[in-house]
Amino acid sequence: MIRLPALLACTLLLGGSAAAAGKTNVTFRYKPPMDEERPVITDATVGPQGSDFAMRLRFDKLPWGDDCKNRCANATLFLDTDANPHTGLRLGNGAPENGADLAVIIQGARDYKEGGTSSAFLRVKVRQLGDEAKSADDGELLAELNHRQDPERVQSDGTTVYVLVDATTATLPSGRKVRVIYHPPGAKPVQGTVSGMLGSGAGSSVQIFKGTNNGKTSGKAGNWSRAPAAGTK
Repeated sequence: MIRLPALLACTLLLGGSAAAAGKTNVTFRYKPPMDEERPVITDATVGPQGSDFAMRLRFDKLPWGDDCKNRCANATLFLDTDANPHTGLRLGNGAPENGADLAVIIQGARDYKEGGTSSAFLRVKVRQLGDEAKSADDGELLAELNHRQDPERVQSDGTTVYVLVDATTATLPSGRKVRVIYHPPGAKPVQGTVSGMLGSGAGSSVQIFKGTNNGKTSGKAGNWSRAPAAGTK
């Protein structure tokens, strides 16, 4: 597992739960069952940062690499970017994911080469979900990122994954609030509400990644920042 060099301090206001997280960020926690084989998200902080959605996702075990072999992370976060359940994903009656406009899929993957060798990598897929989408796979693929080629947007430090999702797509709905939904396997969904791109103070409080140009990262690994532990300021 590759670790980040000298992660810098950052400014991030955190609440102890989604309800107490405030307008510009969300923290939700999930305790997986003991028999869960794949790595799952146990703590997430999401919020607008500049023109991106910044994410710090903590897993219960290493989400990618040789340790998890063929049972690495395959987790999906849904973002309802205008907090409108009547537009976007149509998963089923009463499903909390209904209305989601973005699906962010975090996967521990493996690249197989000739000669039987392989190497592990961290992959993030971003799909936009229209009104006809009935699953995350139905969405338009906006980006497919990995920690090798896109270090300015995807990085990891042990069991923690950091992601920046570009929110400048012209057809992506925007609102004052965003719903964030995570549905762990075999468990009830957990969700929270954060400030949207049109919300008051959006992009100014959450600094999961330390950048130089109004929240945009410079592309250097040394400018990546570690968020404080959940429940602290």
